[in-house]
Amino acid sequence: MKLHELKPAEGSRQERKRKGRGIGTGNGKTAGKGHKGQNARSGGGVRLGFEGGQTPLFRRLPKRGFTNINRKDYTVVNLSTLNVFEDGTEVTPALLIEAGVVKKERAGIKILANGKLEKKLTVKAHKFSSAAKEAIEAAGGQTEVI
Repeated sequence: MKLHELKPAEGSRQERKRKGRGIGTGNGKTAGKGHKGQNARSGGGVRLGFEGGQTPLFRRLPKRGFTNINRKDYTVVNLSTLNVFEDGTEVTPALLIEAGVVKKERAGIKILANGKLEKKLTVKAHKFSSAAKEAIEAAGGQTEVI
């Protein structure tokens, strides 16, 4: 195959429909909108969630709970995930992102005690669960809260 032989996949590219361009197109005169009525008008149609005057779903359902605007959403990292690093490594949030363990740091990083840690590491994070702290220190490592 050469560059000049490249073609898009069959049916992947279509010309846009040109509405109101004559009877022969199948979309002439009323341009596919039918005759009169709310949806035939300019700017016509109903708003999002409108159910023809029936009380809409979002009003029928009860309101529940609230959203705390001060909530800190931590990215959690399990102990078993830290086994990808070599012995004696200083694990920081930047290193976790670089290694692809964490995609994006939110309010910070919290280390949880899921799994078993087999390496001696110095872990720097924003929060640790008490069990995770004990497990890291039991493996001969150190923890440091940033």
